[in-house]
Amino acid sequence: MELSQRLSQKRAAKEPFPVSILSLTVGAFAIGMTEFVIMGLLPNVATDLHVSISAAGQLITMYALGVAIGAPILTMLTQQIPQKRLLCLLMILFIVGNVISVFAPSYAVLMGARVITALTHGTFFGVGAVIASNLVPPNKRAGAVSIMMAGLTIANIIGVPLGTFIGQNMGWRASFGAIAIMGAIALAGILVFIPKIKQEQTASIVQQLAALARPKLLVFLLICALGNSGLFAVFTYITPLLTQVTGFAEHSVTWILVLFGCGVTLGNIVGGKLADWKLMPAILGLYVAISVILAILTFTIHSPAAAVVTIFLWGAGSFAVMPGLQVRIMSLAKAAPALASTSSHSAGNLGNAVGAFIGGWVITHLSLNALPWVGAVLVGMALMLGLATYMSERKTIKL
Repeated sequence: MELSQRLSQKRAAKEPFPVSILSLTVGAFAIGMTEFVIMGLLPNVATDLHVSISAAGQLITMYALGVAIGAPILTMLTQQIPQKRLLCLLMILFIVGNVISVFAPSYAVLMGARVITALTHGTFFGVGAVIASNLVPPNKRAGAVSIMMAGLTIANIIGVPLGTFIGQNMGWRASFGAIAIMGAIALAGILVFIPKIKQEQTASIVQQLAALARPKLLVFLLICALGNSGLFAVFTYITPLLTQVTGFAEHSVTWILVLFGCGVTLGNIVGGKLADWKLMPAILGLYVAISVILAILTFTIHSPAAAVVTIFLWGAGSFAVMPGLQVRIMSLAKAAPALASTSSHSAGNLGNAVGAFIGGWVITHLSLNALPWVGAVLVGMALMLGLATYMSERKTIKL
């Protein structure tokens, strides 16, 4: 079994995009679609199920809570299941949740289906990141994770617009049907291409929680949450920013967001390579870049051309930091890498919610124009924490 794993790593090292990892990318793409496509279909869902727009919006909130709270619990409960089998079970659960969404007769049933699919989200990325990093040599782990995570970013460029188009022309239920089909394709890829990796001795739940409670690991989870808060404090309100401040027509915003998504995808891949080169310097350097770009956006948001360029760079930087951060968090919890990786997604989703709340507060008490520099401050706080940790580590090594 160990020989099989070493052979898999050698093959992966020679292939620029190992097929085994690309099967995880397809799964990430499907999950990205189911998370974000609902945003473009809220009016359709609200009308069909006879609920208000605000009530339909709770489908997004409950999904985020399902990822943040449910995913670490599911990861601990399934720790004894071999990783490949667990991925298959997660994709089956994902497919079931989306099929229920297709036929949901009521708002309550659709809410339950959203929670089911949310449970698979964090655990899939947590276990998938561990598998991806084990399929390649140690010096290529961040790059492997970035290839898997690219599915989530590509979903924002292709999957969400496509799913929204399907939903608006064939009914919102058809969108979830298309997502279920993508889930089935991902399941087939996992079954065929993911090798059986030898399951290492699994730590007990108590040991995993103890590993997760390490102060340094908790600091990096906080860094993840703060970084995402800075991202979503601005991104949640990007449409009113671009229409009311920059002066774009509403129909132009879609194409600007597609460009943002292109930056996200490029940044994700480049960030993985940078993290494989120098992990902590890459993380810190990228946080510096994000803070500066957001500060610049405070001024360029008033110029259409400059705003578009800045937003592209912001998307690239914001997601370039994520592969390295994921690998760093996994390395700090050697006894519980899957739980730590899952918890990073939980921290990120909590950061999303906090950032959206802070952004709303800023709009109410300050102005739309203040959002970019507030986002820069939040990312700067993540940078300061990361820098303090890095300097402490270097001081310890010298001693």
